[in-house]
Order: sequence, then C-alpha cells, then structure tokens
Amino acid sequence: MLRPAELTPTRNRLLAALPPDVFARLLPDLKLAPMPLGKVIYESGAELEHVYFPVPSCIVSMLYVMTDGSSAEIAVVGDEGMVGIALFMGGDTTSSRALVQSAGQAFQLKANTLKREVEHHGKMQALLLRYTQALITQTSQTAVCNRYHTVEQQLCRWLLLSLDRLSTNELIMTQELIANMLGVRREGVTEAAGKLQAQGLIRYSRGHITVLDRPGLEAQVCECYAVVKKEYDRLLPPRRTRSPKPEAIYS
Repeated sequence: MLRPAELTPTRNRLLAALPPDVFARLLPDLKLAPMPLGKVIYESGAELEHVYFPVPSCIVSMLYVMTDGSSAEIAVVGDEGMVGIALFMGGDTTSSRALVQSAGQAFQLKANTLKREVEHHGKMQALLLRYTQALITQTSQTAVCNRYHTVEQQLCRWLLLSLDRLSTNELIMTQELIANMLGVRREGVTEAAGKLQAQGLIRYSRGHITVLDRPGLEAQVCECYAVVKKEYDRLLPPRRTRSPKPEAIYS
C-alpha cells in the first residue's frame, strides 16, 4: 500500500509521461478518489462524467455484461492507463462495465477537462492514441485466449497481468469472482487454481491468492500474456519522475 506522500499523479504511467505544460494544466483538476473493492465506476450505457487514472495496487476490470447477468472480462486497467477512453474517442458512453478488481485509489478528472485538453492540445491526444492501441491489443488477445486456451492458461495470464499492476504478490479475489472475470464455471477455476497450487506456483486461501513462483507462472502461461506486455512496453513511454507542485492538494 502506498503512503499518503506517494499518492501523486506521477504514480500513474500516462500522467507521468505527459509533457510538463500538459501536466501543469491538468494538475489542479486531478482529484484523488478512493476505489474500494467491487465498486462499479460506471455501467454499460451510462454517460461518463469522469475518467480515472489508477495508481499502483488499484486495478479496474472492464467487463462485458450479457442480458442474463453473466459477464466476462475484456481488459484490465492499472497504473499504466486510464479508465474511460470512450470520452477521448468521441463517445460519451461505453458498452462495458468498469469494476474495481483490486482496491486502491485513482486520480479523477472531469470529462469536460479531458475533452478540452484533447481538442485543443495534440500532445495528450497522441499519448492516449498509443494507449488505446495497447488496450485494443489486450482486448483482442483476451478474446483469442478465451477461445483457444485452457482455463489454467487463462488463469496464469490473468494473474500475471494483475501482478504487473500491483505493488505486492498477493491478490484478494474469490474463485467465484475470478470465474466471473474469465467467463468460465467456478469449478474450472477451482481445478486450475488447485493445479497451480500443487505445483507450488501459488497459495490460495479464503479469497487470498499469493504468487510464490512468478517465473513458474510465466513458464505455464500461453503466448497471450507476452503479446500484450510487449505491446504496452512498445507503445507507452517509460515512467518519468516528476514532483508535483508543492501547493497541490489532492482530495
């Protein structure tokens, strides 16, 4: 868990990559918002009033929800990205549900502020376009993975994508929630998690998953994880370190 002094906008990879002039314009409007586990940031079809930039340990799951209530995860967003790209792409609504998968905090920005910056200054637009391409790659690869790979491989992919966005090797997530994320039966997740635990790769107990052997998970996972990670690393610039203005107060 980050200390209060560490909760600055630059802990988000996109915000940290902004040119100084863009960062300075947005800084007064960035408000730190709590993101408790299970919080629905927005529902499918709802008008988006804000976008969110998670900081480390906060992960938001993008879910497609069917008419019968069943759902499947199409992408995850952590401190590398932004939740609410529909606003940047020109729409005010989205077809997915945004659900907090790992509790933490995120910097909230009003929709109008983002639109104004994108419309009048191309630097942020260029960065968000690259991020959108990376997110599309993740969404596409998730669809392929769910179609062709085993539940065990899907679970490995999901664990590794989550670890990349966490500051610890522990996840708080029940098997039922994981099943909903992957769009599979709970029994399938139970069997897959049992195999990984028997191999000494993870430890699972009462909704807590601890990754014991990350290299072992990487050896088990399908190629989908590497494809997504490579694209994010290629398209997004390395994190910059920049101190926020002393007078900035996040609330």
